[in-house]
Amino acid sequence: MSSRESSTDPKSLQRPLGPTESLPHLVVIVGPTASGKTELAITLAERLNGEIVSADSRLFYRGMDIGTAKPSRAELERVPHHLIDVADPREIWSLALFQQAAHEAIDNIQGRGKLPFLVGGTGQYIHAVTQGWVPPEFAPHDALRTVLESLAESKGKDWLHERLALLDPASARSIDPRNLRRTVRALEVTLSTGRRFSEQRGHGENPYHLLTVGLHRPRPELYARIDARIESMFAAGFLEEVRGLLEQGISPDLPTMSAIGYRECVLVLQEKMTVEEAKTQMRRLTRVFVRRQANWFKQDDPEIHWFQAGEGPQDAIEQLIRKTFRQEIA
Repeated sequence: MSSRESSTDPKSLQRPLGPTESLPHLVVIVGPTASGKTELAITLAERLNGEIVSADSRLFYRGMDIGTAKPSRAELERVPHHLIDVADPREIWSLALFQQAAHEAIDNIQGRGKLPFLVGGTGQYIHAVTQGWVPPEFAPHDALRTVLESLAESKGKDWLHERLALLDPASARSIDPRNLRRTVRALEVTLSTGRRFSEQRGHGENPYHLLTVGLHRPRPELYARIDARIESMFAAGFLEEVRGLLEQGISPDLPTMSAIGYRECVLVLQEKMTVEEAKTQMRRLTRVFVRRQANWFKQDDPEIHWFQAGEGPQDAIEQLIRKTFRQEIA
């Protein structure tokens, strides 16, 4: 059998092995934005009779395509994808909602005898699935939430995020300052309970036999790819995409519109920023985002098998997957 041909079989994937190996199999592909995870995942899924579950929180929303670097129609047709275009931008997909939907998608893929690939660069979403996170049980404190939102409006999101950093540095490191909803939630829980939000997230048991693959590039190369991606977004009609969302009644104040690039495009359309200023801001914010991703997926993590992106890692990664899951390798 060729190494490019799939030998995935429901029985071979689920036959009794060791305590961990007897669990359902899951391949996780992580790495910074613009590292090449999408093409790698599609290629491997094609070879190994797999399907892809997106763990990128920006890809949930319909109509937000160019600015999120969503896989193209042609890419989506190569292998089945899950959790892409599953919500309207007016909806807010919480971490708990994603976690449930991801488990259901993975179970469904496994039930049809296929190999699931969980792919993304959003660390908390990956860990919520693979580490069995249990969200803290906490009733909303409406009065406190209103006060926090008012402070954000009067003093700014960054000011509120700085307060979170003083009270709960771990939560602040994992939350984008532009994500007001999550900043408010972390402060709300911390202030109401007297315990840091980051300390209240429980861990259940890992429900899968995992193989985690990391894709990395040298920072200069990665930044060059990011810059080229931003240029291609505007060339592909990013401003028109954002204008269309606004014309559909999507408020620029929605959390979904705080994704990198969307806020900047709104400001361009409002003539409060030039296109070049928007590109500069996007480059800066994306570099910050890459550094935040590195805190979730560390190069010295023994659980992650790191590969240099570029020519040739697909074959080595395919063999690693087959070896890990006791697949036949020709």
